[in-house]
Amino acid sequence: TQHPSSNSYCMLQSCVNKRHNCSAFLPDLYEREAVQKKTFTKWVNSILSRVGCRISDLYLDLRDGRMLIKLLEVLSGERLPKPTKGRMRIHCLENVDKALQFLREQRVHLENMGSHDIVDGNHRLILGLIWTIILRFQIQDIIVETGQADQKETRSAKDALLLWCQMKTAGYPNVNITNFTTSWKDGIAFNALIHKHRPDLVDYNSLKKSNPTHNLHNAFNVAEQKLGVTKLLDPEDVFTENPDEKSIITYVVAFYHYFSKMKQLAVEGKRVGKVLDQAIETEEMINKYETLASDLLTWIEQTIVVLNNRKLANSLTGVQQQLQAFNTYRTVEKPPKFQEKGNLEVLLFTIQSRMRANKQRVFTPKEGALVSDINRAWERLERAEHHRERVLRDELIRQEKLEQMARRFDRKSAMRETWLLENQRLVAQDNFGYDLPAVEAAKKKHDAIETDIAAYEERVQALHDAKRIDVRKDNVLRLWDYLQELLKARRSRLDKNLTLQRIFQEMLHIISWMDDMKYLRPSKYTNSMKQNNIFKVCQCHFVSILPKSCHFSQIIPKLSYTLTKN
Repeated sequence: TQHPSSNSYCMLQSCVNKRHNCSAFLPDLYEREAVQKKTFTKWVNSILSRVGCRISDLYLDLRDGRMLIKLLEVLSGERLPKPTKGRMRIHCLENVDKALQFLREQRVHLENMGSHDIVDGNHRLILGLIWTIILRFQIQDIIVETGQADQKETRSAKDALLLWCQMKTAGYPNVNITNFTTSWKDGIAFNALIHKHRPDLVDYNSLKKSNPTHNLHNAFNVAEQKLGVTKLLDPEDVFTENPDEKSIITYVVAFYHYFSKMKQLAVEGKRVGKVLDQAIETEEMINKYETLASDLLTWIEQTIVVLNNRKLANSLTGVQQQLQAFNTYRTVEKPPKFQEKGNLEVLLFTIQSRMRANKQRVFTPKEGALVSDINRAWERLERAEHHRERVLRDELIRQEKLEQMARRFDRKSAMRETWLLENQRLVAQDNFGYDLPAVEAAKKKHDAIETDIAAYEERVQALHDAKRIDVRKDNVLRLWDYLQELLKARRSRLDKNLTLQRIFQEMLHIISWMDDMKYLRPSKYTNSMKQNNIFKVCQCHFVSILPKSCHFSQIIPKLSYTLTKN
């Protein structure tokens, strides 16, 4: 750190030593000191305003050391020794000495400066002290990024700030910053700095180098009104033949810190925004996990209920359809749900990893929605699925057997129905013949039919009692009963016919006998007695051979008439 106010001090000392005419230099020196006093006063107030304090006169208000201590506390962020109460010189010296001692501890070189210089109001040394403080707390540790990866330089206060200004205004027309004096006179450089960081505030293309006062007014007003940078200088302080370097540096430093803080806040804002975005994204992921877990558990429970349903179809086709639906569930519906289960585990791991990385309290799903709960529910689903498959396949085998039995039944039923219809047709016919041998042959054939039908009864009664085949069974039994009725009726008709045929046969024998008797010529009385006896014998014989149901009683009188005539 160089001697306070070294430039002006050395120039003044040189004039005195050489004893030459300094009449042209002294007004300029005083003018620059006045600008420095105004600039440094505004700068000190901009710092003290953070704690609600201000000064009116730089030379007077720092003499008691109280404001100086507050200034250093605000700049350093450290707590200095408590100021000594009192307004006496000794108290002021003690307070100023506390401030200077703090600066020495901060490795600030204070050459030929004591507390009495500040208490006595030495203008040049007070200005030198403030400049030293500015150098130490505002400029000294400026870090300039040169643009090369992983390379940062820490330069001297002035050079670092100059390099920063050159980098920020590079490429701007009419701007060539080589110093902190004449390079700023036209105001273009101030506007370029603002436009670089806030292009919305300055219409740079409208600025003219030929109108420096307007340019300076524009930059200073925008900085104060839009950025909150204290207006340390006035246009006339800069637009002069020899602008004060320290004042311009002090003002430019205020721009540097504002824009650096803006960049830092932007970076911090991005970081905070990133953290907030991550937090929001994590919250959305948590909601997604809870929703997916709830939906998956609901699907598992509903599917288990369906799989445990033992109400099976009572047909081979129905069971086959149920088995097909089960296979569709296993190959189409289940795989995406299994994928969801895996995605849930990955999602939960991602959520917990993010929260650990952000040092947040790790999310734990509520009871019943844990990964272990989902895995246990999935195991129950697997068991229900296994049982469902076994039941369906067992039922399929049973239905296939029943279907085979039904087909055999249908085939046998068809055969029996055909047989019954054929026999019904057979027994419904009365083709007994027209003589005794034919009827006797018909009777033997009928006996054979009865024997065959009786032997078939067991097959007819052996039909299954299943609901679906009851109709055919009833039909077969109905046909069977009808066949039995037809058979009995035919037997009755056949017996009657046979009896009549036998009667007719006897009648033929009697007629033949009567023909033989007419050639005998006994006495009249004797013949009469024999005829009566023969008639009685024939009557008894006819009565004995005619059944009650036959209406042949008229044959007897006719036969008697025939015998009498003969």
